[in-house]
Amino acid sequence: MNFYIIIPAHNEEDSIAQTLESLVDQSLPAKQIVVVNDNSTDDTQHIVEKYVNQHSNISTVNTTSSNEHLPGSKIINAFYKGFETLDQDYDVICKFDADLIFPKHYLEQLSNRFNQNERLGMVAGFCYIEKNNNWILENLTRKDHIRGALKAYRKQCFLDIGKLKPSMGWDTVDELLAKYYDWQLLTDESLHVKHLKPTGISYNKSSKYLQGEAMYKMRYGFTITLISALKLAYKKKSFTLFKNYMAGYFRAKKQGITPLVTKEQGQFIRKLRWNGMKEKLK
Repeated sequence: MNFYIIIPAHNEEDSIAQTLESLVDQSLPAKQIVVVNDNSTDDTQHIVEKYVNQHSNISTVNTTSSNEHLPGSKIINAFYKGFETLDQDYDVICKFDADLIFPKHYLEQLSNRFNQNERLGMVAGFCYIEKNNNWILENLTRKDHIRGALKAYRKQCFLDIGKLKPSMGWDTVDELLAKYYDWQLLTDESLHVKHLKPTGISYNKSSKYLQGEAMYKMRYGFTITLISALKLAYKKKSFTLFKNYMAGYFRAKKQGITPLVTKEQGQFIRKLRWNGMKEKLK
């Protein structure tokens, strides 16, 4: 399978070389790897250019956005800067973070998974972070959720869901829409990916309301948003987060922000969420 990989990178001099080294060492090489240097002020660009000069399947794009680490729009806008440089001869499109170290057989295993199931739309491994000199699972979400750091989409699934949404919540709405279009998702526990920077470590404070805004955009409705906000805040042991999530939801509602999904898709998403909650209660 032809793998095209896009890596948005903002001030990643401490990790980008390790990420690229793990990708050029794959047992199944990617056909194209594009690193989008998004307004870096460190040595990211020079490090990437060394790999571009040494490997014909690696290219780079320079773009300018804000210096703020905001989840959602910044990274997806950078993704599209890279996507615009590629042709359409891909079987799988990947959005990878610039702080990951992939096992040697990672892409080969993804290819095997896609080939085994023609309705498999998305597949990925798991992120592990270093703690006390051990690599442990970065346990932030459900195990059936594919982390935004390492997304891989079958081409038709990617097109069916309308590609990626430049908004906080993009890495949840993509899965919900994939299910809406009857695609299956898979997380492969045998694939351990080293995550060099824990998620959200550099997010700006101005991002604190975006999670609640995303719940509004996905048409969760008040009750599901309330339950989800409580659950997330409890998991992170922060009541302040709960208040921020709900404030973000009501702020988006008051401003009449355009949802990311249609009313019909929203009905499907709410039903999916309720069914998931009922299953957990059982």
